[in-house]
Amino acid sequence: MNIFQLETFLKIAETKNFTTTGNILGYAQSTVTAQIKGLEDELGCLLFERLGKSIVLTAEGEKLCGYAEKMLQLKREIFLEVPPSKEPSGIIKLGISESLCYDSFPKLLLKYRRQYPKVDIQIQFITHETFPAMLKNGALDLVYTLNPIIDEEGLLLLEKKREHLAFFANPTHPLAKKANVTEKDLKDTPLLLTSHNCNFRHMLLEDLKKHAVPPSVALETSSKEILKQFAINKLGIAFIPEMTARKEIAAKKLKQLAWKGADFPIYSQLIVYKDKRISSPIEALEKILLEDGME
Repeated sequence: MNIFQLETFLKIAETKNFTTTGNILGYAQSTVTAQIKGLEDELGCLLFERLGKSIVLTAEGEKLCGYAEKMLQLKREIFLEVPPSKEPSGIIKLGISESLCYDSFPKLLLKYRRQYPKVDIQIQFITHETFPAMLKNGALDLVYTLNPIIDEEGLLLLEKKREHLAFFANPTHPLAKKANVTEKDLKDTPLLLTSHNCNFRHMLLEDLKKHAVPPSVALETSSKEILKQFAINKLGIAFIPEMTARKEIAAKKLKQLAWKGADFPIYSQLIVYKDKRISSPIEALEKILLEDGME
């Protein structure tokens, strides 16, 4: 068993296709097949099953995924730490909430890459439902998320900063002109909300339920851009993180409502697995985010 076989195995688990995996990794299909057969022979079990034209992981393949991710994480850590160089190098797999990419993060990432050009940051958008397992099995090295405080066994919160959820509407909307907006004002008002599995949406709907206000949901989508465009075009009120609407507020395309109702506490958070060794490149990234993005 070697690291190349495990990389190939994980890529097939992702793409569900041997040919596509070969094209991505630069291998002939025969090489991909040989690598997987070698793994299966060594482990004494099938890792994939063919169901018609589809490929699915077996139960044994599912088990191997977690171990393979951890092996590749160790490989990343070796290249980050072992080479005798004062300049950090290697790969960091970063999971990030989409909302955090609307404001300062792209500039912070550019700043980091200028300071540490030998470090490759591979970014993946995450949800609060999936990233804990990805940290624990080594698929991610670090998570930068926007959520209520994450308190889960096995995870370590490195840093946090209070952020804000808010309501946004076209400046001509009647509620945009009110000095005080509360839950009762949202009755029969079309709401533009994040998708059904998002904590932001759950927080608002729970609050409206407590105040006996039936929600009038006009749109649900994970795309903040779509929510903003619907609000700009007078199709409802968007309930989204304040940081995602700053450009539209500055351009006077949207106005933040003067909300005087319940508080919705959310935080930008840096999280790792509790047993994760904080390498110097990860420490450098944490420092930049703390000084410039979470100050």
